[in-house]
Amino acid sequence: MNPNLSDWDDDLPPEPEEAYQDLLRALRRKSGFGLFFVQCTPVEADNLIIKLPQEIPQKKIAVLRFVEAIDNLYQPVAESVKDKQVDILLIKGLEYSLYKYEKRSFGEITEGQFSNLISVPHILNHLNQQRERFRDDFPISFVFLLRSFSINYFIHRAPDFFDWRSGVFELPTAPEVVEQESTRLLLEGDYEEYLKLSSEQKIEKVIEIQDLLTEKDQPESRKAGLLVEQGNLLDAAKEYEAAITSYNQALKFQPDYYQAWNNQGKALRNLGRYEEALASFEQALKFQPDDYIVLNNKGIELWNLRRYEEALASYNEAVQIKPDDPQAWYNRGITLWDLERYEEALASYNEAVQIKPDYQEAWHNQGNTLGKLERYEEALASYVRTVTIQPDKHEAWHGKGFALGQLGCDEEALTAFNEALKIKPDYHQAWYNRGHALSNLGRNEEAIASYDQALKIKPDYHYAWYYKGAALIKLGRWKEGNKSINKAIEINPDFVKNIFNIQNKQIITSLLQKLGFQKLVQIAISFLRIIEFRG
Repeated sequence: MNPNLSDWDDDLPPEPEEAYQDLLRALRRKSGFGLFFVQCTPVEADNLIIKLPQEIPQKKIAVLRFVEAIDNLYQPVAESVKDKQVDILLIKGLEYSLYKYEKRSFGEITEGQFSNLISVPHILNHLNQQRERFRDDFPISFVFLLRSFSINYFIHRAPDFFDWRSGVFELPTAPEVVEQESTRLLLEGDYEEYLKLSSEQKIEKVIEIQDLLTEKDQPESRKAGLLVEQGNLLDAAKEYEAAITSYNQALKFQPDYYQAWNNQGKALRNLGRYEEALASFEQALKFQPDDYIVLNNKGIELWNLRRYEEALASYNEAVQIKPDDPQAWYNRGITLWDLERYEEALASYNEAVQIKPDYQEAWHNQGNTLGKLERYEEALASYVRTVTIQPDKHEAWHGKGFALGQLGCDEEALTAFNEALKIKPDYHQAWYNRGHALSNLGRNEEAIASYDQALKIKPDYHYAWYYKGAALIKLGRWKEGNKSINKAIEINPDFVKNIFNIQNKQIITSLLQKLGFQKLVQIAISFLRIIEFRG
């Protein structure tokens, strides 16, 4: 017989009960100052807090819980044990002080990259510096209930403190706790809620998931779900590459997991990898061909690739499956606009706002479409509805001003443009159209100042150069006006084909007549006809 075979189980982790009994014996024996580190999940820590006083009734046990980061442990300990007889102090939640330092490779099931840290977390620096005070002032056993990553921080970043340890105990997670915690994380999974979490809270959840993924009692079917949740958390943190890695790992366990294909596609989209994203959505549809959400996502990707007819077909499928999905109707409207099918686009936006009356994006695009169709009264109503829902939407205030200008309400238009500029002072189009409103009101000096603001933001905006020139000419500043108009033509030579329209003829002839240059009027008209003919 091979003698080494008798030691085959030496490297196996201890059974939960065996590790727990080792901890009990150590705590019973220890008197005075001691440092114990217990690796366990938060749920197991709570169970331990309940069980230990029952198991060691001869010892006075106190509990110190933290639910947020701290930089100083000495003071809370001093307050916790003041005027009390305490033999053992259980400390839970110290990991909250470490989450912001965690630099792990999120897409991999690995330990945290604590060794790459360039600074020591404040709480650990505090423990390193204050260890003698803890020993001298607190003749008690400290029991730190920590996750594995937290203990690694102590080992690598608080070695002075950790070297005084009286014991390190790893409590393996019981199978029922693995199932319970995994189920909780899967049921709590909500992308919208993930977006609201702080960076530290996202890291906390990722670490929870990674701990559970490494458990030996974790079935592969549940690993896939946990990996998708991890991917969703990483996506919410804008860690798109890591999210894709997580979704890929989920698909290795469960290749037909269509939600993983769909979410992978969205992460690829966020990286601008549209062809790969489209391929992911198509994979999802192989396993779930009637999922309207995936069809909508496929349509978005086809739109990103400017394959508008195919995008429209995908949106049509989505709304056929779920007619009350406002997002698909809205996206359908955008695609129809790009296909210059404006009446159909308008109908699609109408469907979206009927389903979701506070859908400000759809109201805004409805206004744009009505403006394109020159239905300015209706466009104005849509923009008013938009800014009622979202008062800080500068584009809608600008649209409202434009519609009012087209309806001849220049004073009201000016007010709307001013509102847009309060929200977004560098909005060059609002400065430009504000100039139009002022010019129409005969306030040409102010109009020129407004065009100048547009040109500060966008120096090559030929429209602003041209209309600034027109305003200068109205003030009799011919040389400056001509220079400004020439600048517009220099920026966009094709612009000359459009500037001599009937409206401009009327402006020029009216100015010349007022100045008494009747002969020049006839020459100018002839000259304009020649240019018009050649254009």
